[in-house]
Amino acid sequence: MAGKRRSVHVEGVEHGAPIPMGARVGNMLFSSGIMGTDPATGKAPEDLGQQCEFAFAHMKALVENAGGTVEDIGSVKVYMKDRSQREAVNRPWLKMFPDENNRPARHAMEYSAFPPGILMQLEIIAVLD
Repeated sequence: MAGKRRSVHVEGVEHGAPIPMGARVGNMLFSSGIMGTDPATGKAPEDLGQQCEFAFAHMKALVENAGGTVEDIGSVKVYMKDRSQREAVNRPWLKMFPDENNRPARHAMEYSAFPPGILMQLEIIAVLD
């Protein structure tokens, strides 16, 4: 009998550790850290804005690979090396969630233990189906 949890991956985006990008348990999706790496190279761009654009694209791919859409995302945590640069996060946020009455909850926090070159990452919880 298969377990009720399954790993969810995003092609071209891998963690260095043996963990999936996300895990679906029933109708819930929990992400690992979603970094803004370029899936073509596996490297993080030096520019924070580009990392944010890639991270949001990976977040969308993750939830779609789990069988949902960005409409299913209920919570987004944003970890940033420098929290004062939230405008770089707001640009892709507003593109993905333009309706102020239809956005996930969001919390941004400063975090300094990223791998070299990583300036931000996302973590989400989504309710699917």
